[in-house]
Amino acid sequence: MRKGTEPLYLGYEAPRLPDAGGRLPVALVFPGPERLALSTLGWQVVYRLLASRPEFLVDRFFLDPSAPGPAVSMDAGRSLDSYPLIALSWNFEEDARAFLAALGRAGIALTRSERSGYPLVLVGGPLAFMNPAPLAPAVDIFFVGEAEAGQLELALALHRGFLAGTDKASLLNEVAAMPGVYAPGVSKTPVARVTGGADDRRLAEPGFSCFVSPRAEFADMLLLEVNRGCPYGCRFCAAGFVYRPPRHADLKDLQAVVEMAAPAKVGLVGTALTDWPELPAFLHWLKERGTKFSLSSVRADGLTREFLAFLRRAGVRTITLALEGPSRRLRTAANKKLAEDDFLRAVSLCSELGVNHLKVYVIIGWPGETDADYAELAGFLGEIQAARAAGRGGRKKGLELVTLGVSCLVPKPFTPFQWAPMAGEAELAARLKTLKAMVKPLKGFQLSADNPAAARLQGLLARAGGEVFGLLAQASRSGWREALAAWSGDPAKVLDRERGPDEIFPWEVIDPGVSRSFLWREWQRYKAGQPTRSCPPEGCQVCRACGLESR
Repeated sequence: MRKGTEPLYLGYEAPRLPDAGGRLPVALVFPGPERLALSTLGWQVVYRLLASRPEFLVDRFFLDPSAPGPAVSMDAGRSLDSYPLIALSWNFEEDARAFLAALGRAGIALTRSERSGYPLVLVGGPLAFMNPAPLAPAVDIFFVGEAEAGQLELALALHRGFLAGTDKASLLNEVAAMPGVYAPGVSKTPVARVTGGADDRRLAEPGFSCFVSPRAEFADMLLLEVNRGCPYGCRFCAAGFVYRPPRHADLKDLQAVVEMAAPAKVGLVGTALTDWPELPAFLHWLKERGTKFSLSSVRADGLTREFLAFLRRAGVRTITLALEGPSRRLRTAANKKLAEDDFLRAVSLCSELGVNHLKVYVIIGWPGETDADYAELAGFLGEIQAARAAGRGGRKKGLELVTLGVSCLVPKPFTPFQWAPMAGEAELAARLKTLKAMVKPLKGFQLSADNPAAARLQGLLARAGGEVFGLLAQASRSGWREALAAWSGDPAKVLDRERGPDEIFPWEVIDPGVSRSFLWREWQRYKAGQPTRSCPPEGCQVCRACGLESR
């Protein structure tokens, strides 16, 4: 946390907007319903950074693309066109539709070329540094990186310029070279992603909720960031590459947040929770305080008997384990470091110690997958069922429900799979049909699955360039089905081919820190079925493999 400042935390209270005098009015937009915004850390971190400062008046907007009429703010009831600065948190590709719909309904031109004056549109969030290209025609500035690493400084520069009467074009020229600023058509590219803190092992400013609400997706829960990034380097996972280097929070920082907020329940957020050395100490501390907690997905090899027994005493009834690949071959190729025996041991422990619900995640649509990979999965599901029964030891109860959660592989920028073709909709649907048949005879199993058509849409938007802006604009007026039918582009050019080694990608206006040559080697190692070592705990200066040390 920033030294010498009291972090803004509102809990269940609604914000009270200050007098507007001397402040830059900011529309902070979340392109979805309130329940999701109140359970999204990045958006709340930006709210805290800006709303805690006397230079800004921050008003919250939650968008519903199906709602009629212009969007109005949550706190002042004002329309979007009332604000000189519109700041969007962009987390999912499809959310661009809701944002463009809100601009259009407010009478704001969708493209920056049609907006000579204010408002200035600022976009942050993970997609701002994964692939800004599809939304770039609408955006004046993308903030590329972690909000704690310079977004406040950018906003202060915009405040000074706006209050001084600087026109928008001149203001963009003034800020275009600031760290983390990508102003399309103005900034020199590639723009380097910025990260907070000089220590490549410590998460200096872990995110936490600004708001707690019974209306949130995670109701009445303070979300707290334990770590950011992941050391394992699974080749399909964007978080394992764009959030490098992996960093852990300090125990004392998280304890300070809990003591300040005094929540009834804490939700721990991170991509590698059980890798945090201080996790057991923190959970014991929470339990001693009488603070309930929940965990996101944990690694099977981190789920020891002692740890799981503690979780059960603390009231945890659901455990989530990620299997990812349907076969050992594909898991090895994907660099998913998982021992099947560890996984089955974790299942047996869950059953023995009275976990009610186990969620197992698997991904379909891998490049080069075969029917044999899914035949192996069928056998492994049977082993899971046997481990579940063995854990019961003759008792009637124990691990009453296993949910197989199935997602479709969507190749993402700045991962080794940025060169990969995506499986077709019919192929994905056929795999889902196979999985449903596998699960059906397994008592106590159920299946929850992605929609292949929706996954293909996400895949299109994830790796396309500015050519899909017309599709986004049409979708903002009519919906995805009608927009896709009317679009003159060809999704196959984006989705259905393996990219060449020298092809230039539209997202390479951003420099994530991880070198292109490293990602290419990892793609070749996927195809060869060769694993790569994890990031060492000593940090980047010891490893120097992926290119981050050059930054």
